[in-house]
Amino acid sequence: PHSTMIARLPVLSTFLLGSCHAFTSTPNPTLYASFLPYSQRTPMTLASSDSNSPIDVFVEGVSKRFEIAQESRAGGASFTQIIADVLAGEYDADSTKADIEETVASAPCVMFTWESSPSCKQALSAMEAAEAKVKIVRLDDPWDEGNPIRAELGKMVGKSSVPCIFIAGKYVGGFDSGPSEEAPGIQKLAFKGTLRPMLEEAGAL
Repeated sequence: PHSTMIARLPVLSTFLLGSCHAFTSTPNPTLYASFLPYSQRTPMTLASSDSNSPIDVFVEGVSKRFEIAQESRAGGASFTQIIADVLAGEYDADSTKADIEETVASAPCVMFTWESSPSCKQALSAMEAAEAKVKIVRLDDPWDEGNPIRAELGKMVGKSSVPCIFIAGKYVGGFDSGPSEEAPGIQKLAFKGTLRPMLEEAGAL
């Protein structure tokens, strides 16, 4: 399914760009003349030719995000990482990564979350039950700041979903899943009996 959706991106982009071009060009009289009174059958430009018009800005935005998707795909990113990259748009990757590393080092346990995410709510409940001290970093408040962080986290840890949890500076996965045996998610760590010792050693209990 993912490959099918990716394959459709060029088609979607072409459709969007083509549709926008139709609004920025002089219309073909034959397309609409029959719907106007005879005296009004003069082609009209629907949008200003000004390069800063809303339509031009929109077209440029669509084109740039499609370019980002192509670059992300060419780099071997997963479907979810491609979506994260597209939502993030253009951003300073080095600065964002440095900010993430500084945040992760600022507390024994750090959790990047979305407030409305069911998995985030479960992870928070589990940490509260364990009486762990957790630093919460919301990626949805505001979105325009959180989306680049989410995209960069995905590149750093191999998984762009939330929650994204770090204990003692080490990525441990999300709530019930993770990209590896070393980072399987806090639920699996709890079942293995290693979560509480990790939290204690980090100073989060």
